Order: sequence, then C-alpha cells, then structure tokens
Amino acid sequence: MPTLRHSLIAAFAVAFAMATAPAQAKGCIKGAVVGGVAGHVAGRHAVAGAVVGCAVGHHLAANKEREERQERAAARAAATPAPLPASAPRP
Repeated sequence: MPTLRHSLIAAFAVAFAMATAPAQAKGCIKGAVVGGVAGHVAGRHAVAGAVVGCAVGHHLAANKEREERQERAAARAAATPAPLPASAPRP
C-alpha cells in the first residue's frame, strides 16, 4: 500500500531527474505522465510505464525537432534566389 514515504520518495526522484537533465527533458515529462497513468491502469506498473513513456516521449520529440529543422532548411533554400549561370549575359 502506498504511503506518504513512497510518495515523498517518488516526488524527490522526479525533482532530482528534472533538475539534473533539463536539456534532455523534451517530451519526457509528458510521456512519463501518460505512461505512468497507462501503467497504473494496466495494474501496478506505473513506474515501468513512466520510464517507457519518458523514453518514447523523448524519441518522438527528437523526431519532431529534426523534421522541423529540415523544413526550415528547405524553406530557407527555397527563399534564396538561384545564382545566374556563368554563361548568361549580365545586365
């Protein structure tokens, strides 16, 4: 049965994880919450669900960031005018 002690330990662990790696947390917090709830509903697997949810959330956030970076690069390349060929007469 969960006690106040378990709750405090879990809160301390979450606070420690957030304080030590803020740059790595993209997607992790949201995924951990969703995974923890899903694990709890599945039957006393909240911690395992939170860990897996964190990993999946971080992976999805990294993929989204990579795609956005590629889209920005493509938009920048499309906005840049093409250079004139060397053989074309210059005005």
